[in-house]
Amino acid sequence: MHAYRSHTCADLTAANVGQTVRLSGWVHRIRDHGGILFIDLRDHYGITQVLCDPDSPVFAEVEKVRSEWCIRIDGEVKARDESLINPKLPTGEIEVFVRDMEVLGAAKELPLIVFGDQEYPEETRLRYRYLDLRREAMQRNMTLRSDVVSSMRRRMWDQGFREYQTPIITASSPEGARDFLVPSRLHPGKFYALPQAPQQFKQLIMVSGFDKYFQIAPCFRDEDPRADRSPTDFYQLDMEMSFVTQQDVFDTISPVLAGVFEEFGGGRKVDAPAEWPQISYRDAALWYGTDKPDLRNPIKMQVVSEHFAGSGFAIFAKLLEQEGTEIRAIPAPKGGSRKFCDRMNAFAQKEGLPGMGYIFWRDKDGEMEAAGPLAKNIGPERTDAIRQQLGLGVGDAAFFLGGKPESFQTVAGKARTVIGDELGLTDTDRFAFAWIVDFPIYEKDDETGEIDFEHNPFSMPQGGMEALEGDPLKVLGYQYDLACNGYELVSGAIRNHRPEIMFKAFEIAGYGEDEVRKRFGGMVNAFQFGAPPHGGCAAGIDRIVMLLADEQNIREVIMFPMNQRAEDLMMGAPSEPSPEQLMELNLRVIPQD
Repeated sequence: MHAYRSHTCADLTAANVGQTVRLSGWVHRIRDHGGILFIDLRDHYGITQVLCDPDSPVFAEVEKVRSEWCIRIDGEVKARDESLINPKLPTGEIEVFVRDMEVLGAAKELPLIVFGDQEYPEETRLRYRYLDLRREAMQRNMTLRSDVVSSMRRRMWDQGFREYQTPIITASSPEGARDFLVPSRLHPGKFYALPQAPQQFKQLIMVSGFDKYFQIAPCFRDEDPRADRSPTDFYQLDMEMSFVTQQDVFDTISPVLAGVFEEFGGGRKVDAPAEWPQISYRDAALWYGTDKPDLRNPIKMQVVSEHFAGSGFAIFAKLLEQEGTEIRAIPAPKGGSRKFCDRMNAFAQKEGLPGMGYIFWRDKDGEMEAAGPLAKNIGPERTDAIRQQLGLGVGDAAFFLGGKPESFQTVAGKARTVIGDELGLTDTDRFAFAWIVDFPIYEKDDETGEIDFEHNPFSMPQGGMEALEGDPLKVLGYQYDLACNGYELVSGAIRNHRPEIMFKAFEIAGYGEDEVRKRFGGMVNAFQFGAPPHGGCAAGIDRIVMLLADEQNIREVIMFPMNQRAEDLMMGAPSEPSPEQLMELNLRVIPQD
């Protein structure tokens, strides 16, 4: 017999009754029923009930074991009485009578109980992550993550891609976040950087003629943490293709992701990729208040400025006299009660706005009546025109926000989400995907008036060099994101592979050719030797698994995450270097006051 086990703790069934078996695992739970000890023995695969009574030669030793001791038992498989069968367990028809036992690893008093659903502070869970990971939900999440990555790899290979690895130690490259720098011992005063993404290398792979690349790539960014973002490192399905258009990239990655969500989504609906809408960045901001909309919520915001211009509602009427302002409406089907409207108004105030105007339509003596302060101020004709534009009726409401869009757009998007959730409009049993396209390449600083990149500087401008000769703020890029259920899952672009267009694009943003060559010399030089048109994208694996696992925090699907302060409480990172290490690197730490 094997030194540790003949079967896993999920293998045994009624067919094994009468056999002598060996199992190894952790003591999940112990129950003493009148001198008979029942132990739920757990390994990665499942749970088997083992029992021991005073007739067993190792009864005294079994009495000593405690939760989470790692043990090996030998015993005889017995059928449970019919009344004691546990249909929830694959091994629920049998139990194993213990004849021999060996303690493989005793456990001290536990800082975190594995059995049950107790909640623990995040600090405790991360400090003792190896215990936290033994819990059923965490075992399930990490297994899901592994299976998702395997499925992605298989689907990419099936589409003719090959996996290539890019460097981890490289040069600093701006990707929109801070670098993690690594001091060089051999070159005092100089630093490597951990890659924020394999962006430049994967483009160079295209220049090298490999045509289809992918990688399950680690990326490192010194970022502020959020519930859906790790503060240090993350993994992405990174891909790049040569001789492709934007639509070719969509047609390649969409079935990969749709297949993964169908395979691991637990039966939730996944629209066919052909049905995934393509929404411009401008329209997404207008309709949903965000560039990562949750389309499970059917609410679509609209501009209703014309109905308030010159109206009796002085606040909005005067607001519209200012340049760049508008009034937007958030329809709220089934939200037509004063109580709900007041609640949403209070929500806006908590978000830092003075409030939200509202109108709701109700039945009064068999007639439809518009109610609320706005309705009284603008009159029945304007009110009815708004209702017709929004497609609303009795029992519905609409909420209004005004000003320059950037001042209220984020709150409007949050309000749309709250309205959809509270009114039961959001289809929670679905994964709703949407491509967000036509991102502006440039933005203007309101204070300085200077033009800089708003999004990826390496995206090919739509219209090429000709587009760069006009108004920079009207230049759109072949850049795209894929949103799902309110999260950005994919970001990518058709790349700017023409050096003359790249230099012009950077010149508009205030970067001279010398600076571009200095910062991106490797890629710029390569593009002078016959670079093919190419494009690609990257899909965030952590975020995808978080959605599939129905978790709200990305740390629930990362095996060893940092905490909110980018600390590894288990391993003690970051740590102070020794004086010898600093001397080797020619570094000195300046004490902080």
